Amino acid sequence: MKNRLLCAAALLLSCTASNKEAKPAAAAASAELGAHALVPPAPPARVEQVVETHAGITSRDPYRWMEAQGEDLTAWLHSQNTRTRSVLDRIPGRPALLDRVRTLSNSGSRITLAQRFGGRWFYFKLENGSDDKKLYTRAEGGTETLLVDPTLLGNSGQHYSLDWFQPSWDGKYVAYGISPGGSEDSTIHLVESATGKLLPDSIDRSQYAGLSWLPDSSGFFHMRLQKLARDAPPTETYRFMKVYLHRLGEDPDAEKPLFGNGVPGSAEVGEFDFPTVLATPVSPWALGISAHGVQNEQTLFAARLEDVDAGRARWVNVVDVAEAVTGYDLRGDDIYLLTHAGASRFRIVRTSLAKPDFAKAQEIVPQQEGVLTALGVAQDGLYVQMLDAGPSRLFRVAFGGGALQSVSTPFLGSIAFLATNPLLPGAAFNTQGFVNSPRVLLAQGSEARDTGLMPPLAVDTGGYEVREEKSASPDGTQVPCTVVAKKGLARDGSHPTLVDGYGAYGASEEPFFSPTLFVWLERNAVYVQAHTRGGGEYGEDWHNAGRQATKQHTIDDFVACARLVVEQKLTSPAHLAGTGTSAGGITIGGAITQHPELFAAALDRVGATNMTRFEITQGGPANVPEFGTAGTDEGYKALYAMDAYLHVSDGVAYPAVLVETGVNDPRVASWIPAKMAARLQAASKGGPVLLRVDFDAGHGMGSTRVQADLLRADEYTFLFWQLGDPDFQYGARPLRVAR
Repeated sequence: MKNRLLCAAALLLSCTASNKEAKPAAAAASAELGAHALVPPAPPARVEQVVETHAGITSRDPYRWMEAQGEDLTAWLHSQNTRTRSVLDRIPGRPALLDRVRTLSNSGSRITLAQRFGGRWFYFKLENGSDDKKLYTRAEGGTETLLVDPTLLGNSGQHYSLDWFQPSWDGKYVAYGISPGGSEDSTIHLVESATGKLLPDSIDRSQYAGLSWLPDSSGFFHMRLQKLARDAPPTETYRFMKVYLHRLGEDPDAEKPLFGNGVPGSAEVGEFDFPTVLATPVSPWALGISAHGVQNEQTLFAARLEDVDAGRARWVNVVDVAEAVTGYDLRGDDIYLLTHAGASRFRIVRTSLAKPDFAKAQEIVPQQEGVLTALGVAQDGLYVQMLDAGPSRLFRVAFGGGALQSVSTPFLGSIAFLATNPLLPGAAFNTQGFVNSPRVLLAQGSEARDTGLMPPLAVDTGGYEVREEKSASPDGTQVPCTVVAKKGLARDGSHPTLVDGYGAYGASEEPFFSPTLFVWLERNAVYVQAHTRGGGEYGEDWHNAGRQATKQHTIDDFVACARLVVEQKLTSPAHLAGTGTSAGGITIGGAITQHPELFAAALDRVGATNMTRFEITQGGPANVPEFGTAGTDEGYKALYAMDAYLHVSDGVAYPAVLVETGVNDPRVASWIPAKMAARLQAASKGGPVLLRVDFDAGHGMGSTRVQADLLRADEYTFLFWQLGDPDFQYGARPLRVAR
């Protein structure tokens, strides 16, 4: 999840005009006004100290009781959020900033996941004035038709959102997942694309359904979670998952599992693995995929599709984790595999499904200077995506291999979604850059044309620039840092600056376009994207260098990018903030606990800041491959080192922190940010610590436009306040935290 910003001349004028006479005094005092504010005392959290020793390390956990997620935690979360609202809502400048966020948020329709099936386009579209994305279809050369509008489903203060969709191969039907309150707890529904008629089929427990249609569109494979007892622990959620074949109109509860743990013929699928089955109209084979939690390397099996359909499949192993396969596609008897075995920046090989032999697989695309990140079979060849630290390029190659044919694009940016259809030539994809409005392109051969599905957004980007820099981490590694700002900013150390970092799962930080980012940039502020180790910017070696026991590199790299903009005199510690989202909570949590003097403020966005306890959460077992397990001494030591919560010390002047959570979060349980906020509030002698809670949201997926706009306004109001922008201070007097 990316969170970005914007504020134009209208906002600057409206903010300064009302304070015209007082502005000189405010400007003179701005250095004193950013770090402290008169805010209500934080509602105290009761302390029930738990002292433990693991692997020779003794830790103290005063808020372990929050993990039970009882009524007492809920009451405390409400009191914390009430305090946060009382602080943020009265900061001068916020109303005008929120208006500007809303204006830029409605700067044009945004289309995502555009793909072609049966002579039709299918896509999500967020229109101006709409609170959530909707599902649309458009016949080739025809008019657009609305298929699903989730905004009509909300009730009792809870909203519903579309999670994903998958058209049938002939384009006749679309399966889609929909869930309440940002929970991602999908229920599958079906709609007929030509008429908009809803089918009666409904399948619950379908989070991560991995839905794949049969070639004749008579049904689909889908993964379904087991039905849990009411008192089952959260770690049971993703256990014993299985794949079923659903025939249209039939009872899903009567279906028998075809693939997964405990299913005959697929015994190698682990009890916490995520199983899916892939079918395609251009191959007689079905592919059984066993994903080992968040681990990128997967185990693949093959069986004749007709045997799977008949329930008599005997799955044959194609590759295991040792073959380091992270991507795949089928054509005839062949399977194309994206692998980092013997190639940190990946290569593509081909083997036969009738007699798979990875050791003798034909190399179709050798390792390149860039990182190969995705592949897809189309009618006219294999389309390949290549990453170069941040931006991506697209290539086509013949099925039998040969020279890569470059696909020209209007600008060098990210490729957000690559969609091929083996029955059609070409590849559809979204591309965008920090100062380049998103477009939906269709590549055929060496050229990509604009489909016209998404006109440019109404945002003036002409006065801004993007610079690619590098900064040395403590071990000498050169870390890429992308700097986005107004052209010609003075190097006087005065500019509010936000450094954003992630660094996990081998996922790369890529260019994005967010209209609301400019609310930040227009006020002479700077945005920095840190390409830390743990990500995939330079391949699997880069990923492994910030994983488990090497996680400290991620934090060091983030701090190196922060120090870079200070050294360049774009900013100074009094005007510097950092942020991390989800697994990026490790990054920002480590940065502020290890270097509190470097930052004036921080945003902890649904952050994983209590890693020694993460394994007991709903998604904890699935994350063991990335972070390690507390069940071994070595694993616990690594988790303890990256546990920001356990490294908060009493009496330290930590930066001001806005901690964020959604109570329906299935990825980072809300008690994790809650514990971090409580510990900082009790320990810090620095800036204010606020806990922002959304009681109708989860991890950010499925949040509405209203929710997203309010969140942006809160985040950047908080930062402008703490980083010294005079238009966001409580008058011209020193502000302090009441304790």
